[in-house]
This record gives sequence, C-alpha cells and structure tokens, in this order.
Amino acid sequence: MISANDFIPSKYTHSVESGFFQWSAPSNIALVKYWGKKDNQIPANPSVSFTLNNCKTITKLAFAKKNISTALNVTANNFSFDLLFEGQPKEDFKPKIQKFLERIEIYLPFLKDYHFTIDTENTFPHSSGIASSASGMAALAMNLMSLEKALNPEMTEDYFYQKASLLARLGSGSACRSVKGQVVVWGNHANISESSDLFGVEFPRAIHANFTNFQDTILLVDKGEKQVSSTLGHDLMHNHPFAERRFAQAHENLNQLIAIFESGNLDEFIKIVESEALTLHAMMMTSMPYFILMKPNTLEIINAIWKFRNETKIPVCFTLDAGANVHVLYPENVSEKVLQFIQNELVGYCQNGQYICDKIGNGAVLI
Repeated sequence: MISANDFIPSKYTHSVESGFFQWSAPSNIALVKYWGKKDNQIPANPSVSFTLNNCKTITKLAFAKKNISTALNVTANNFSFDLLFEGQPKEDFKPKIQKFLERIEIYLPFLKDYHFTIDTENTFPHSSGIASSASGMAALAMNLMSLEKALNPEMTEDYFYQKASLLARLGSGSACRSVKGQVVVWGNHANISESSDLFGVEFPRAIHANFTNFQDTILLVDKGEKQVSSTLGHDLMHNHPFAERRFAQAHENLNQLIAIFESGNLDEFIKIVESEALTLHAMMMTSMPYFILMKPNTLEIINAIWKFRNETKIPVCFTLDAGANVHVLYPENVSEKVLQFIQNELVGYCQNGQYICDKIGNGAVLI
C-alpha cells in the first residue's frame, strides 16, 4: 500500500540553476461525485470522472535559483513567486498558490531555493463554472514535477504521474483527476485495483467502444462566481444527516459503473450519472446552512433533455457540478442530432447563448 511518505524525496542527484517548463492540463467532469472530505484533501468517498479535452489551463513555470544573499533575506515562511494570469499580474490568486506551496513543501523540499514566475491562462472563460481550479492546479503540479525530474532524472514515469496527481490534489481535490487518463478514479474502492485516496488512477478495466470519444457540451447557464465555495460545501458534509448513506451510495454507484463501462449499457449509465448529479445538489439543499445552486434555466434544460430522450430514444443525459451549468453527455455517433437539439432548444437557456463543445481527452500534456 503506497503511503504519502513514499513521495518525500531523500536527496537529489542533479542541480538546475534556471529554466522553464510549460504544461497544459484539462478540466474534468465527475460522473460519481466527490462531496465531503477529511483532513489533507482526502475524499470521504471515491469518485470517477471523464477527463475533458478542450477546456484546459496552460501554465508556464519559469524558475531561477536564488543567490545566497537573496535566500537569506527571504523569511523562512516565504516562497518567492510572481503570478501572471493571461499575461497580467494577478494578486488575488496569490494566497491560494501560497497555501498550495506550504502544503506541498514536504514533498518538494527545493521550493524555497528558487524564484518562480507562474504564467497561466485558460482556454475557456474564467468563472464560467468549469472547474478551473482542477485544471490550474494540475498544470502547476506537472510543471513542478518536471523540475523535480530534472533534479532527479532516475525518477520513473509511474512515480512522476502519481506524485503529480498527489500534489494537484493538495491544491484542489478534483485536480488529481486531471493529470493522466481518459476515465480517472480517485479514492479507495474495493473492486478497483490500485485505487487510492492519495491520487487519481486511470480506470484499470475494459471500457466499451460506446464511451470512446464521448462528448460533453457545457451549457453556461450562469457565469457568475459560485455562491458557495467548494471548501465550505465539502465542510457542510461533516454533520450532514445523510452523509454516511451518501458515501455508501457513491461506492455502490462506482461499483455498478465498472460493469457498465465494460458492457457499454448506455441506459444504465444515464441512470447513475443523472442520479449522482441530482444527489450532489440534494446534499446541498439538505445541509445546514442549505443552499440551491441550480437556476430556473438549469431545471428547464433538464426537463427538455428528459423530453427529448423520451421522444427520440437518443442516449443523451446531463450531469452537474456544484453550480448551475449543465454538462450534456452523449456518444459521438449521435452528436449531430444532439447538437441540433442543443441549438434549437437549449441555447436560449444559456447566458448570452454561450456553450462550449468538449469531449473526452487524455490528461496533461508537456508543451
């Protein structure tokens, strides 16, 4: 059993003065939802997600070794970094990065030896309700691991990706599912070998052709900032009256998906995915304090999808994150009909008619 201590390095064999790396990492959409966590970003239940392809963060990490006098002037608690978002300084992101570096320093003891310039941009609109913290933290983790690999070139590929996922998790839980693989499991599950609470793993079983190149069209119902932060939402599960049953349900649903991915049964897939989305929102509505993140147009879209599926028998379904936007999921072979339906009937429910076409991708890429 791998423990977090296995990712604490002993000694580096090489030294690197300066340079840069650039990685892109995608967002992901959970099918079985993670909602509720323990200390150190450990999930209260396992989750599984589709990795996206087009919605991604591109991050360039430049680094230069501090000279001795600079290093002495930096207080023990200080990491040295500049942060640019789309080329402009972004001060309000800095506390989140500072906290991230504090959490991962034990795993990357070189962090205070360098000054970093983090230059990051998204291929999708910021605050559009797509998990930019997942793609952003995954991209940053990949860059930091590239630097560690330069310091320790003997590092294996397995170790590289597992540790990148572990670091990403410490920045944003779901970011660990954006590192590698098309279908990624995060959290211990009895019937999925090598699954771990520490990092995401590629789904290790057979996946039916029905799910290859699966499409995800994201309908931007509400592009405002989230009313409730994810951290607060997860915390509300601690005293939630239905929490234990919900955690058990996630294990059961993931177990059913193992067989569904193998058989390609789209009807059963739809039942679990939609039920998971509604359960996530039900947990929010029944926590104390309670909150509703769906908007009236979210419900209009859900009802329209149900009606369309019922009338056409086309296997299209929805899922939701902790927000109002709707992810419309469907196999590639029906994409023409589904996109026609979206344009004819659903675009009117989107803010400024905006939606994003995406599909399953493979994870982070070195640029």
